Amino acid sequence: MSGHEPLSEAQAAERLASDGPNAIKAKRQRSLAARVLAMGREPMFLLLVLAAALYLVLGDVNEGLVLGSFVLAILGLTLYQEGKAETSIASLRELSQHHAQVLRAGVVRRIASECIVVGDWVQVSEGDRIPADGRVLRCDNLEVDESLLTGESVAVRKDVDDCAPEDAKQVYSGTFVVRGQGLFIVKATGARTEIGKIGSTLDRMVSAPTPLQRQTARLVKILSWVGLVLCSVMVLVLGLRNGEWLAALLSGIALGMAMLPEEYPVVLTIFPALGAHRLAKQGVLTRHINAIETLGATTVLCTDKTGTLTQNRMQVQAWVVQEANQAEPTVWEVGRPQDAKAMPKVFEAVVAHTVWASAAQPFDPMEEAFHAFAQQHVPHLARCQDDWQLVKSYPLEPRIKAMTQVWRLASDEEFVVATKGAPEAIMGLCRWSAQDMAAWQPTLRALSSQGLRVLAVARGQAAKGEWPASSQGLEYTWLGLVGLSDPVRQEVPQAMADCQRAGIRVVMITGDYPLTASTIAHHAGMPRAEVISGDEVDGLSDTALQARMRQVNVCARITPHQKLRIVQALMRQGEIVTMTGDGVNDAPALRAAHVGVAMGARGTDVAREAADLVLVDDHFASIVGGIRTGRRIFANLKKSMSYIFAIHIPIAGLAVFPMWFDQTPLFLPLHIALIEMIIDPACSLAFESEPESGDIMSTPPRDTRSPLFDAATLWQATAQGLLVLMSALAAYAASGLSWLTHASTDQTRSMVMVAFVVANGVLIFVSKSRGSGPWHAPRIPLTRSVDVPAAAVFLNGRQPRNEAAIVIALGTLALVLVAMYWPWLAQHLRFEPLSPAALGMAVVCGGLGWGVNALPKRFF
Repeated sequence: MSGHEPLSEAQAAERLASDGPNAIKAKRQRSLAARVLAMGREPMFLLLVLAAALYLVLGDVNEGLVLGSFVLAILGLTLYQEGKAETSIASLRELSQHHAQVLRAGVVRRIASECIVVGDWVQVSEGDRIPADGRVLRCDNLEVDESLLTGESVAVRKDVDDCAPEDAKQVYSGTFVVRGQGLFIVKATGARTEIGKIGSTLDRMVSAPTPLQRQTARLVKILSWVGLVLCSVMVLVLGLRNGEWLAALLSGIALGMAMLPEEYPVVLTIFPALGAHRLAKQGVLTRHINAIETLGATTVLCTDKTGTLTQNRMQVQAWVVQEANQAEPTVWEVGRPQDAKAMPKVFEAVVAHTVWASAAQPFDPMEEAFHAFAQQHVPHLARCQDDWQLVKSYPLEPRIKAMTQVWRLASDEEFVVATKGAPEAIMGLCRWSAQDMAAWQPTLRALSSQGLRVLAVARGQAAKGEWPASSQGLEYTWLGLVGLSDPVRQEVPQAMADCQRAGIRVVMITGDYPLTASTIAHHAGMPRAEVISGDEVDGLSDTALQARMRQVNVCARITPHQKLRIVQALMRQGEIVTMTGDGVNDAPALRAAHVGVAMGARGTDVAREAADLVLVDDHFASIVGGIRTGRRIFANLKKSMSYIFAIHIPIAGLAVFPMWFDQTPLFLPLHIALIEMIIDPACSLAFESEPESGDIMSTPPRDTRSPLFDAATLWQATAQGLLVLMSALAAYAASGLSWLTHASTDQTRSMVMVAFVVANGVLIFVSKSRGSGPWHAPRIPLTRSVDVPAAAVFLNGRQPRNEAAIVIALGTLALVLVAMYWPWLAQHLRFEPLSPAALGMAVVCGGLGWGVNALPKRFF
């Protein structure tokens, strides 16, 4: 076979140490220095540095140093949040790394592809990703998709014959096995492979922005231009009025910092990354982060049956044969107590040919069930097969839903041809008439109505040693049927009910017989609806199929190319389609769907490469849980962005307000920097960790075509921002009361800052709570049928608390109070300690927004 033997573990370890891992040099995670430089190019950072420089020019060294320290604090906070997001993404890459079957010291082991070394013997089969460059040692109908390297979509057949061209004996890293199986010896790994030589090109590939990213970028651009215009107006007005252009420029910078919503890009990075980390804990690996934005908006969930809705634990339940001189087929129900005896002799032929039509070393649960049954009831079959040699194999094809294998006994020239497959396919191979087929239909329907997967078995024959190119060239004799059970997963009915409540339509797409598929769908909890077959799909135009799919929730006897047409028909209806798949031929449908979900346990590498998400456990309930998490992520993201928009209104208002009344500016750049230290953790940590609302799966999916900020959302955010501004201005007005303060600028600033921080804490809870609106406080039902403000809920503990939001709200208030009552900080921040009465009045003013929110709900 080759002049080499498989490596030992010691040899492999030595070569791994000398050659390095089998990995193309990935795009390196940004270093700390690179992230600092990127941060230094941000407009907000540049404004802060410019303001600090102006303070130094004006001679305010203390203010310049204080602002510089704030700059470092904001920089550290931003780097921490970005680092957390990048760490989550890096950990996901490690979780989703590829594995391969390697023969070492005569033992087949499954190892990470990165650990493969030159000289390893690697086994590959249909659906596997080739992990390294190598030379084929042995193959059986091996065909490889090399389009990644050549651009040709036609699979390349591999052959080890001496007359075969050299290219036919080579396999290349990154390509995929689309048919057959093989064994190859590794000749090159990592950067030395053909794909490794073009790895730098892959590194430069950049994903297109999502609709949400485009909407946010457009909003930031608009607000930035508005801020630039207002800043310019402010500098001109103050400069012309007072002639102090540097002071006017400081006020303009403060307004620019107040108007610039630089938190949006940070939020768009952090939420999906941390959301992907949360999904990973639920058994859903995220290959494309942007898919999370779409996952929660799913309107149609297309799922396969075996292993996703069912347990994928096949067990033989019934055998059916046609005995001589019997008018009706004979059924042996294996699970019945009265039939729990030795297998009748008449069923031995059908059992034997079922095993011979399966892989000798099966990995498919169905074929494992056949082998297990034969070992128990016909033990001599296993012993016999050890002496037989596989001569020819005809794999399952879309046009021939049957698998045929030819065996030869080693001691003589005796051949056995066995085939199994869909009953209608075997009937066609046996060239049955319509009358013959009709005679077996009652039995077929009886088995299918029990939810059994039904296969037919036949014996083939041909001239000795002359095997046709297609299995259709053989002659077949019908032997009988076999029915296998595959119970529905226990958690599926509840998950199906969650989908129905959430307005998500589930469409089951399977290769099973229509009645079997319909029965399983009923057991899984799917609503009764029409069933469409693959033959009907082929007979419909794209337009007709689109209309037909409005009434269908079960698609049976479906081939992979029909699955793609079904997905495209649903998408043309305007549906947001999430699609599951596991096979090589599922890749086009997985790519076409809005969100492709591959199976992690039984899926092929081809399917995983084409998908956006990978299910570690293959459970249907995990998909539904992923949709729930996707909805939560988007809901919290929208709340955070609404909060950011709202909180910048009072900041800008307090920067502009003194200008119009020719008063001393209240919020200088150093105060805006202090506020940014409050906003940054609030808009990310507080909102990202917000628990999902109880009705998150009781509302219809969101419309992905609608803007992130529609008129209603903008109205809510604007109204809430104006309420915070009103609270701060109320404190500004109260500072003029002689019995509260001495009416100095620093005391007024202290009162306004306390009122702002309290109102900001209120805004955080109003924005993050379910059902919050511009003029009312959120209400959450308790044990009785009454609604109460969210504050009461946090007090009585009937809703999961958001500890991060509570800590941030109380922590920022404590920070401001420390800055106000610590003389050294108060001096540098231009604060002045407040009397108890003034402090109480500031807190009351800050809470006005909550009262105004709650009042209308009390009366209406």
